[in-house]
Amino acid sequence: MPSLLLKIIFYQRSVLPFSTIENENFETIYSKAIQNNGVVDYQSNFPKYRFIDYLIQKKNFVVHGSNNKNINQFETREQTLFNGQMVNAIFATKDGVWPIFYAILDRSKLVRNFRNGCIKSSNSKRYYFFSLTKETIDSDPWTTGMIYFLSSERFERSSQSKVYFDEWISKEVVKPVIKLVVGKEDFEYIDKISIHNHRESIITTWLLYKIRTSFLSHS
Repeated sequence: MPSLLLKIIFYQRSVLPFSTIENENFETIYSKAIQNNGVVDYQSNFPKYRFIDYLIQKKNFVVHGSNNKNINQFETREQTLFNGQMVNAIFATKDGVWPIFYAILDRSKLVRNFRNGCIKSSNSKRYYFFSLTKETIDSDPWTTGMIYFLSSERFERSSQSKVYFDEWISKEVVKPVIKLVVGKEDFEYIDKISIHNHRESIITTWLLYKIRTSFLSHS
């Protein structure tokens, strides 16, 4: 039942197996990045989220998206988990799409609030929602940003329930291994961003999400 409800109100994605060509291509890109002080020179016809998914699965990374392109070390700070609990931690995820949103959303243009998430369930599906206020959308809030790949050894999942937001946290300082530049063109859900009233409840935003995105297109 939870998975059926999630499919109704959010957009669903499955992580498909990697082809032989993808494997070879991504291994080459990764090896060159390691040799190039961790900077990825992305030469591929495959979308970047596939490369991110690949390294998460094959190299045991978690990832963090940011507007800041020059982070050499991540340090803990006070943040809020999806359930409202405050933690002093570093946030990351094991999803290839979600962090791109954080990397390309220009926080200096954010008005009021924004709502988004990547939810995973026991059937291994991923469910997404992305919503901004009208004032934010009108400001053209997109920029280029960076995806940082961090070793997952010091991270733990923030929730142990069967249906959960794909948040991973570390309470220790970590340094990125490699980093990848991303832009608006790399975000697969750029035309599935809804507009919400900042005063409405999160439940309302969820229930109206796919209805709103079926009428709105932000290119």
